Amino acid sequence: MTTQLKSNKTFPVLETERLVLREVTPADAGDMLIYLSDPDVMKYYGLAPFESEQDALDEIAWYSSIFQKKTGIRWGITLKGTEQVIGSCGFLNWSSQHYRSEVGAELSKEHWNKGIMTEAFQAILQYGFDHMELVRIQGLMELENIASWKLCEKNGFIREGLLRKYEYTVGKFDDMYMYSLLKEDFLARS
Repeated sequence: MTTQLKSNKTFPVLETERLVLREVTPADAGDMLIYLSDPDVMKYYGLAPFESEQDALDEIAWYSSIFQKKTGIRWGITLKGTEQVIGSCGFLNWSSQHYRSEVGAELSKEHWNKGIMTEAFQAILQYGFDHMELVRIQGLMELENIASWKLCEKNGFIREGLLRKYEYTVGKFDDMYMYSLLKEDFLARS
């Protein structure tokens, strides 16, 4: 699979066989509210299910903020030929000094188990290593978030360990698995 990079102002647009990963705008708030209000989608997101379009607008403002501050980038996932955002993926807590970033993603439940997130994930990993000069991409996920750690393992990530009571979200402390993918491991798989 090849990933094409297109320029949309300064925000990179990634295109894969079935997907376009693009900047999320306030016009996408309604689409985002559909999946971010779903308790199943939000179960491991670290936030309570969204209740209003304003919640989605606040999330979009955060996406814009991390991009402007160069601490991360979050793409909206769309199927080619549509503009509807069905999920998002990207990097946060980017440390250019240490050549590392965390990766995160979520997808509308109606699109689960269709290979969409795998396709999107491969595109952003390639972008991270090629354009952000990352040497390490890491993922933190709750122990029960089996779909996410399977996605990571499928893409060559290695489980490094358990971080006990690492995050306090939605009124509880969460143990987290730490996964990582190094650039040399990614290149060896390509």
